[in-house]
Amino acid sequence: MNRNIIAIAIAALGFVIGLALLGSAIKNRNKADNTISVTGLGTQKFTSDLIAWKGDFSRNSFELKSAYESLANDKKIIENYLLSKGIAKNEMVFSAVDIQKQFTYSNDSNGASHQTFSGYQLSQSVSIDSKEVSKIENLSRNITEIINLGIEFTSSPPNYFYTKLATVKQQMIADATKDAKQRAEKIAENAGSSLGNLKKATMGVTQITEPNSTEEFSYGGTFNTSSKDKEASITIKLEYEVD
Repeated sequence: MNRNIIAIAIAALGFVIGLALLGSAIKNRNKADNTISVTGLGTQKFTSDLIAWKGDFSRNSFELKSAYESLANDKKIIENYLLSKGIAKNEMVFSAVDIQKQFTYSNDSNGASHQTFSGYQLSQSVSIDSKEVSKIENLSRNITEIINLGIEFTSSPPNYFYTKLATVKQQMIADATKDAKQRAEKIAENAGSSLGNLKKATMGVTQITEPNSTEEFSYGGTFNTSSKDKEASITIKLEYEVD
């Protein structure tokens, strides 16, 4: 008889514990569902403070020595020209000389292919990284002055960068977080609730584009270098509990 009473008591206790665990699980499940997820946006416009520009020049000759001497003379002329435009010598970086053999190709009457040596092409480049953005911009646009000196010179479009991007990102993150929280508070208020604890925060990638452009954002982030003026944006996704 005592054994039966003990068995019944143990079974009753187990039933009570089971009900308690089930109630807790239901409560936690409902609590997990009672959340708000919002995405905030932070943007900043800024102007680049660093410019990178490169130009290429070359010479062709059947004689390697002659081509090299002509290229070396061109280098000296370009260097003097840049100095006259206020570019410091230590800002100019000249690449190593690239040497390529040139050939012409033809087919004879039997259809056999032949190649004929047509000379050497020697090429070199000069690059400049400077914080004097306007000066280098003007230089890249007036490169015909070098061509008029008798040099076969090709100017590449400059690339623009910003050296204080880390500061910009910090401000964008703060703005995006504030924006997301305000959205969450408004949603909760309209629903007659209030925000609880922050459960999760996820930061998106940085997108840097030309202002008012049609550039598309990319999954891994966009970094425009062709425009001096830029607009950066970042998103922050916040998930809150709702009381």
